[in-house]
Amino acid sequence: MRIFVYFLIGLFLFSNPALAGKKIRGYDIVSQDKNENITLYGKKTNGLYRGFKIDFKGEIYTKPFWNSEISPSFPPQIFYSDINTDEKEEFSITLTKGHGTGVLLEDVHVFHTIDNGLCEVIVDNPLAIINKNVKTKLSNQEAEIQIDKRKYKVDLLPFGVNPENLFEDISFGSNIDYEVMNHNLMVKVTGQISPAMFIGDIIITYEYLAKMYQAKSIEFITDIDKNPFYGPVTQEEIFNPGKKQRKDHTF
Repeated sequence: MRIFVYFLIGLFLFSNPALAGKKIRGYDIVSQDKNENITLYGKKTNGLYRGFKIDFKGEIYTKPFWNSEISPSFPPQIFYSDINTDEKEEFSITLTKGHGTGVLLEDVHVFHTIDNGLCEVIVDNPLAIINKNVKTKLSNQEAEIQIDKRKYKVDLLPFGVNPENLFEDISFGSNIDYEVMNHNLMVKVTGQISPAMFIGDIIITYEYLAKMYQAKSIEFITDIDKNPFYGPVTQEEIFNPGKKQRKDHTF
């Protein structure tokens, strides 16, 4: 009788991928939340993870058109947190589209849990949000950012920037980083004024409104000590935001 019970327990474990961490042939485990029985699989193809599969609590979902860089520093991440105050956890995944010196490009996918599985929800593009809500000016002496009636000015003279290297205006898009912190979906978009000079970060906090995630608040932060996306950083990392340190999701 005891042998039969052990046999049933073993059969249950190996037939349940959420409990056994079951491998999928041809795929690697790229991210996992063992506490919530969630595993993200990717297939290595030409230096990228492609054709993802999601094991969400035992149900398999296929995402054949997703791709992400194979990077131990910036792997895909899983978040399972109530980000829309409906008292149910939402499931989010970040993918790394590119990284390098001063560059980090992430994409995010957010799913609501419904009775018959997962339903992906639109997240407004942060560059579209910035284009609609942020005004900028750039001169040889000063960078200015205006959000609604708030104006932020950065004096460029102490940095000794060569005017010949300045862009025509402040540029956004080389550094896009998503996180879930304190039950908030957030994104950091870095402002750049030259090929090697970054002046601060636009921080967008999302809310669920009109069946999509839209901007709830938009802030501009130059003080790295007040930026929730950074943990303790070195001087090099201040001027090279692509080398971000992952941090505990509290602030």
